[in-house]
Amino acid sequence: MSHPLSIGPHAVTPPVVLAPMAGITNAPFRTLCREFSGGKGLFVSEMITTRALVERNEKTMQLIRFDASEQPRSIQLYGVDPATVGKAVRMIAEEDLADHIDLNFGCPVPKVTRKGGGSALPYKRNLLRAILREAVSGAGDLPVTMKMRKGIDDDHITYLDAGRIAVEEGVTAIALHGRTAAQHYGGTADWEAIARLKEHVPEIPVLGNGDIWSAGDALRMVRETGCDGVVVGRGCLGRPWLFADLVAAFEGRPHDAARPTLREVADVMVRHATLLGEWLGDESKGVVDFRKHVAWYLKGFAVGSEMRKRLAITSSLEELRAGLDELDLDQAWPLGADGPRGRTSGNNRVVLPDGWLKDPYDCAGVSEDAELDTSGG
Repeated sequence: MSHPLSIGPHAVTPPVVLAPMAGITNAPFRTLCREFSGGKGLFVSEMITTRALVERNEKTMQLIRFDASEQPRSIQLYGVDPATVGKAVRMIAEEDLADHIDLNFGCPVPKVTRKGGGSALPYKRNLLRAILREAVSGAGDLPVTMKMRKGIDDDHITYLDAGRIAVEEGVTAIALHGRTAAQHYGGTADWEAIARLKEHVPEIPVLGNGDIWSAGDALRMVRETGCDGVVVGRGCLGRPWLFADLVAAFEGRPHDAARPTLREVADVMVRHATLLGEWLGDESKGVVDFRKHVAWYLKGFAVGSEMRKRLAITSSLEELRAGLDELDLDQAWPLGADGPRGRTSGNNRVVLPDGWLKDPYDCAGVSEDAELDTSGG
C-alpha cells in the first residue's frame, strides 16, 4: 500500500502523476487517463507559457480549459522572467484558473533552452530563486511545485542546488527526471540521482521521473530511490490504460491486467480521437490531431506499413474506424508492445544563450524578450 502524496492541501492517492507533455496532455488525453485510473492520481496540463497566459493568447486560453470532473486542476507554467511568471501566477490565483501550479525547468528542446528556459534555467541559481520567489508569493494558497532535470550536461549538474533553493523558497514538491538536458530522452534514466535528491531535501516530497514503462517499473523506482511518488510521461503514450495498472500496483492489487487486445485498443483510439474532436469543436481537426498517436497505440501489433500510413492520414472518425476494422482485431497483446515509445535520441548539444555557462550567478541577458509567446510546444 502506498502513502498518499500531499501537494499542498491536495492528497494524491496513489502517488502517480501524468507528466505534462507538449501537444499530448491536453484535456482529452487527461480525461482518457483519468477514466482508466478511476479518477485517482494527478494529471497536469501541457506546458503553458507565462507570457502567452498574461497576454490571454487565444490558443493558451483554450489549453487551460479543464473538464468539470478534473480535481485538482493542475497547470504547468514555463517562464524565464520572474516578473512575467509572477503576473501569470497571480492571474491563475485571482481568477481561480487552477488548484496547483507546476513550474517547468525540465524541457530540453532547443527553442526553450536557447532562451535560457526549461532545463537550462536552474544553472542560473539567482534567477531560479527569483522565479520561485515570485511564483510562491503570487500563488497565495495554491501549492507550487517544480519539475527539473539533473542539469545541463555531466559537467553542469544543478539538481541538488536547485532542490535546496526550492525548499528555501517554499516550493511544495519537486519532480526530478533522472537525465541531463544533453541526454534528452536517450540512455537510461539515473534513478540514483532521485535517491540523492530525496536525501538532500527531506523536507518536501520528491517525485521520480524517467523510464517508467510499466506499473512494475513504478514500484521498483519507489523501492530503489525512496521517492514519494512517480511522474509518468512517455510510458503512457498510446497506453492510457497504464494508469489502471499503476493504481492497482500502488493499492497492492495485481497490476499486469492492462493487456488489451487490438480490438480494445482500436476502441480506445476512436474514443481518444472523438474526445479531441469534441474539445476542438471540429471532428476533422480532432482526428488530424490524433494522427501523432497512431503509431504509439499500434506498437507491437501486426499491422502492415501501408495500413499504418493510411491510418496516420485519416481525417474523419468514420475513416479511422473503417481502417481499424480492416485489421485482425482479435490479436492478443503482443510481446513487442512494451518498452520505450516516443523520442529516444540522446547526447545532443544543448543550445544555450551566448555565454550562459560563464557564471552561474550572473543573470544578465535574461529579460522579458526571452519569454516564448506560444503554449503547448
